[in-house]
This record gives sequence, C-alpha cells and structure tokens, in this order.
Amino acid sequence: MTFAPSMDDLMTGKDTPDPLKYAFEQKRGAHAGGPGRPPLAPEQAQQRLSSLLSAGVTSDKRRALYVHIPFCRVRCTFCSFFQYASSRKLVDQYFGFLLQEIERKGRTQYAQSAPFHAVYIGGGTPTDLSALQLTQLGQALRANFPLTSDCELTLEGRINKFDDAKFNGALEGGFNRFSFGVQSFNTQVRKAAKRLDDRESVMARLTELSQSGLAPIVIDLLFGLPHQSTSIWQQDLEDMLATNVSGVDLYQLIDLKGTPMLEQCEKGSAPPPADTATKSQMYRYGNDFMERHHFQRLSCCHWSQDNRERSLYNSMVKAGAEILPLGAGAGGNLGGFALMQPRDLERYQVSIEQQRWPIMVLLPKSETHLKSQLVGACDKGVISRRLLGGDLYEHARPLFAQWQQRGLAKVSDTAVAFTLAGRFWQVNLCNGLLSYLDTNPLSMEKSA
Repeated sequence: MTFAPSMDDLMTGKDTPDPLKYAFEQKRGAHAGGPGRPPLAPEQAQQRLSSLLSAGVTSDKRRALYVHIPFCRVRCTFCSFFQYASSRKLVDQYFGFLLQEIERKGRTQYAQSAPFHAVYIGGGTPTDLSALQLTQLGQALRANFPLTSDCELTLEGRINKFDDAKFNGALEGGFNRFSFGVQSFNTQVRKAAKRLDDRESVMARLTELSQSGLAPIVIDLLFGLPHQSTSIWQQDLEDMLATNVSGVDLYQLIDLKGTPMLEQCEKGSAPPPADTATKSQMYRYGNDFMERHHFQRLSCCHWSQDNRERSLYNSMVKAGAEILPLGAGAGGNLGGFALMQPRDLERYQVSIEQQRWPIMVLLPKSETHLKSQLVGACDKGVISRRLLGGDLYEHARPLFAQWQQRGLAKVSDTAVAFTLAGRFWQVNLCNGLLSYLDTNPLSMEKSA
C-alpha cells in the first residue's frame, strides 16, 4: 500500500502566482511551536523546580540566562508587555529582590554544573536602571553564574536617557552587546507610537555609540506601523545604515490584541497598520536592501553588518536552549519544563522573602528536542537532512515538494532552503511542518 500523507493549505500554503503576498492569510503568531501540557499545582511546582535546580545538567543543550526588568516610563502603543510605570523607589526596591534571587539561584547545583553561553536583560526597559545598578547587575551575574569566555551579555533598552554614564556603567558590569528598540526613525511614526525621541536625536546617539567601538550596537525596526508608508520604511533603512550599527532585526507588526494601538485604530483616531500584502513588500525591500549593502543574514529577520554581532541569545532561544529565568515576569525552560515567574511585583517579592522559588506557571513542555531544533532551523530558513535524519527527511518530502511547487522553498537531497517568500512565512511553514509530522507520523508510512 502506497503512503498518501494528509495535507492542507495550512501546511502547504496556497497555490498562488505571488506566494510572498498570498501563500497564507496572515502570519500565525510571532513564534512557531505548540502549547504545552497543563501546569503543575503550586506545591508540586515548588518541589519539582527545587528538584531540577538541585540536579546537575541533564542534557547537552546550551544554556542562557534571561533577566526581566518590568518597568517602562511610557507604554508604546503597539506593546502588549507593559507591566509597571518606572519610578525610582519602585525600581530600587525591585532591584534589591532581584539581586537576592540571582544569589540564591546562582548557588544551585543546576547553575554551577555547566557554563552559560548568553545572558539577556529584557523588559520592560532595562536601561531605566541607574548607571550603578547596571554595573551591579552585570557584576552580580558574572560573580554568581559560570559564563563561557565568549558569553554574549546583552542589555536591551531605549536610546532615551541612555547617557554615557549608563553606557560606561553597563560596560563596567561586563555587558558586551546593546540592543535598542528603535522601531522607526521617522518622528511622526515615533510620536504616534509613543516613542520619546525624534529622528535626529536617535540617529545621533546611535552613531555615537557605534563609533565608540566598545560593543556591538543592534537595533529593532518594525514595518507595518500606522503612518509608516513604504517610502518612510525605505528611509528607516537608510537611516539605520547611516548610524553604522552592527546589526538589525526587521520585524513585521502583528497581533495587536490588547494594545492601545488597536484601540486607536478601532476608534478611528489612528490609521490602520499595513495589511499583510503590503508588509510582504516591505519585507522584500528590507531583504533586498540588506543584500545590496552586503549585510550577513543570520536568520529570517536578523542581519549583521560585521562579525561582532552574533545574535546568539535569539538563535539559542529559537533552537530550544535551556533558559534560566530571573526576575518578575521572566520566562524560561529547564529540564523539560516551561517556567513563567510572577508578573505581579508583590507576589514576586513575597516569594523571595519567604525563600520560595518565584513561580507563576511550571508546566511540562510538549515539544521534543527535535521539534525545538526544527523551530530554530526554520528561523534560519534552512532545514537540513542531517537535522531530520534520512528517514524523516524523506517522510516529509511530499510536504517539501508542495512548498517548492508553491515557490516557498528549494528542495535538494541535503536541505530545504526557504525562498524569500518562505522566509517571510517561516512561522507558518514551521507550524505546517510540525502539524504534518503530527498528522502523518513516520510509523504510519512504515506500516503502509
């Protein structure tokens, strides 16, 4: 009996003359992958996490630290992550509890049993910490956790009020990569999104930081924002180039649920964001711009201008690395479990005071290591035969053939390489592949 796999358009994409615009209705979320199993009960979660942290390394996965700083002075209109407005008193109080958590987790067998390859300070707005706190944070992490000699230590933040004192304080703490959420340089677009500085101020400061040569400077740009025409997007890319930053992420605006921007658009007080077809053309222009200026593509949405920028943490997360979370609202995974820490500051602080692990959710992950690796491979735009193994690669060939027929990939005996359209839709393709493997397990073909 011949094996006939079950497939649908959500796996294969639509057969259309313009796959970049129309292969799918819209991007299926920001990241690929499926939900986990039900979370553990609170006391069971405490016991299980204690057990995990008391044990040494149980896998060969690379490891990273994620530290969350849950404060912002202003909520950007496109952001669904806003937690607390920054105040000196609140930040200082939180910082003391964060240092306690760093010291306690750093003493665990799990933390000390193998080095960490990357550290990422995210938020929120981590650059709302004082210069001294940035130094102390970096020093605390380096003192309490074993880090590889080439560990990437990233400080995320905004350009506004990131002065030389903070830059030097962060460098003194050991941070060696800085990531700024510019989103757009255009002053009108920025003001509408509640960004604080105008185009000239942002460009001038980024240029200063880049010219210092003290660390790689990386920025995020969003395409599809209200007021952001195609010509403004093209100028955003020219402005990025003029600042001489080491790397750039090009992200499309998606999933505005729960954001002030969506409310403004629904009320008619702001123009709607770009539709998917328009964003696909903005992505095309961005990709062509990077190629024209000889940037190296590190993933489907990240480019490097020089070899100092590795985007290590981002690629590790996509490939299923173990992430040890620190701070209120931090998320991670270890030992086959996904962990989310309390977003509520009081709940987080009470946990630290009571010498309990701060846990909001601890749940068994549904993904296998292979699925995590597939997510990472799709993020880079290449699925190799070596990654899947010969049997599974051939098993998925019918799906790969459909992708090629639809202009989403080029298939060989050794790898599936996404086309420009495939890279734009990589999250959909990855979810389609995972769905294909769930719907058509390899055992089904062998029995046929």
